[in-house]
Amino acid sequence: MVPHRMFVRRCQSAGNRQKVVDSSGKSLSGTRLLAGTVALKRVLNRGVLAADEEMVGVLVPPSVGGALINTALSLDHRVAVNLNYTLSPDVMNFCISECGIKTVVTSRAFMEKRPFEPDDAKLVYLEDLAQQVSFFDKLVGGYQAKFCSPEKLDRIHDLNSIQPEDLLTIIFTSGSTGNPKGVKLSNRNVSSNIGAVNELFHITEKDVILGVLPFFHSFGYTGTLWLTMSLEASSVYHFNPLDSRTVGTLSDEHDVSIILATPTFLRSYMRRCTPEQMHHLDLVIVGAEKLPKDLAEQFKEKFGVEPTEGYGTTELSPVASMNVPDHRASEGADPGTRLGTVGKVAPGSEIKVVDPDSRADLGLDTEGLLMYRGPNVMVGYLNNDEATAEKIRDGWYDTGDMGVIDEEGFITITGRMSRFSKIGGEMVPHIKIEQELERLIEGEDEDPMIQVAVTAVPDARKGERLIVLHRPLGDKTIDGLLQSLSDLGLPNIWIPSSDSFLEVEEIPLLGTGKMDLKAVQQVATDNFTDGE
Repeated sequence: MVPHRMFVRRCQSAGNRQKVVDSSGKSLSGTRLLAGTVALKRVLNRGVLAADEEMVGVLVPPSVGGALINTALSLDHRVAVNLNYTLSPDVMNFCISECGIKTVVTSRAFMEKRPFEPDDAKLVYLEDLAQQVSFFDKLVGGYQAKFCSPEKLDRIHDLNSIQPEDLLTIIFTSGSTGNPKGVKLSNRNVSSNIGAVNELFHITEKDVILGVLPFFHSFGYTGTLWLTMSLEASSVYHFNPLDSRTVGTLSDEHDVSIILATPTFLRSYMRRCTPEQMHHLDLVIVGAEKLPKDLAEQFKEKFGVEPTEGYGTTELSPVASMNVPDHRASEGADPGTRLGTVGKVAPGSEIKVVDPDSRADLGLDTEGLLMYRGPNVMVGYLNNDEATAEKIRDGWYDTGDMGVIDEEGFITITGRMSRFSKIGGEMVPHIKIEQELERLIEGEDEDPMIQVAVTAVPDARKGERLIVLHRPLGDKTIDGLLQSLSDLGLPNIWIPSSDSFLEVEEIPLLGTGKMDLKAVQQVATDNFTDGE
C-alpha cells in the first residue's frame, strides 16, 4: 500500500490520540492531522500552486508544520522536495532548478534565521497559508477525517490511482563527496523500507519517536516523517538535534521511546540529558557514522539502552541493514544484534561482497565492495542516467562501501572506497586512522563534536599524502599522538607525518551531523598544496 493510503488509515485509527507534536507546543491528534492535511490541500489548490506543478520545494525544519505540508502535498499527488537548508544559496538554487520547482513553501520564522531568496521560484509562507484556511475548509477536513471511511477517502482524493512505482520525493545527496545529486525515491522504495523496519522492530502505538533529523535527509524523511505517518507511532519534533537540553525536556514530557540519531548527537545527549528524562527510552537507532564501542557502552550504562547500529544510504531509502535488540525481535528469532557490526540485511533484500575491480563474488568472511539489491533501491538519479547506470547494474546497487559478511549474516563496514588513499601501492583507510586518533584525542573528556578528520592530498612521490584536521588538542601533542599510533601497531604507511596536521576551530559537518567530506577535502587542499 502506498504511503498516502497508509497515512489516511493511521490517522483515523489514532483518532483523538496525539500523533505529532513539536517543541513550539503545536500538537495534533490523528483526526486533526488528517483534517488539517485536507484543509491545507484545499488552500494549495486555490491559486497557490498551478495544476502542472509536479514538484514543490519545502524549506521547513522538523515540526508539525513541516509534517503537514509534506502530507498535504502528497495527498494532492505532488512531489514534496525537502530542501537542504544547510547548503549554500547557490547549491540550493541548483537543486530547485534541477527539479523545475516554481514554488517553495517555508515559514517566516524560519526565514528570519536562515534568509534565502530563490532565483527562479516564489516563496510561500505557512503562516499565510494558515490564514487562508476558511471555516468551510475546516468543516470539510473535519468531516472527512471523522466520518468518511478510508475507502471513501481513497476515492475522494483519487489515492487508488497512485502507483507503487510513482515518485514520492526527491532527496538530494549530502554532497559530502561531490555536488548533490537528486535521488528519486518511489512510493515502493519508502513503503518497503518502513515495512522492513516495522517487521524487525515491531513499532506500536505506544512508541513515541524523537524527530530531530531533518526531512531533507533520507533518515529523517523515512524514519521520522513517513514512519510516523504510516504506522501507529507518534512523533515529537525539534529543529535542532544538538539542542540536548530541549531534547531531554521533550523526551521527559512526551515519553519518548525511540531515538533515531547519529553518534555525534548521542554524545551530546550523554552530556546534558539525565536518565530521568529518558525514563521511557526503549530503542536507539544510529546511522550515518560508525558507532564507537565506548559510546555504546557508556550510553547503555547511563540510560539503560544499548544503541543499535544500522546502515544505509540515501539511494536505499535509506535503511539497508539493522541490528535488532532481543527485546524487539520476534519470539524465537536468532540473535539479531552484534556490537561493532551494522546488523543483517533488511527483510526482502540481498547484499553481497564482490571484488572492487572484477565484480566477482567473494563470499563470506572476505573484505570487498558491498552490493545491494531490494525494493528500496532508488529509481535513479534525477536528470542523470549516466550516474544511475554507474551505480545500479542488473538491479544491484553499488554502495561504494567496503565490508565483510560473516557466516551468520552480520555485516561489518570496513571503509569507503572514496575514503581510502593509495600510498606506495597500498590502500590506506582514513576511517581506521580517524577512529584511533579520535580515541587518543578525546581521552576522558567527552566532547559531542567530532575531534578529527583524515583526508589526503596529491603527493608527487607517494601518490597521496595523509592530512589530519583536528580541533585543539589540549594537553596532547602531535608527536605524542604519532607515537601512540605506532605503539598501537599501525603500519608506518598509515601514520601521517608531523607536518600534516592542521588545527581547526571545528570539523566541517553537514546538517545531519555527518562529516562534510567535501569541505574537509577543500580545507586540506587549500592548506597543503602549493598549486603545483
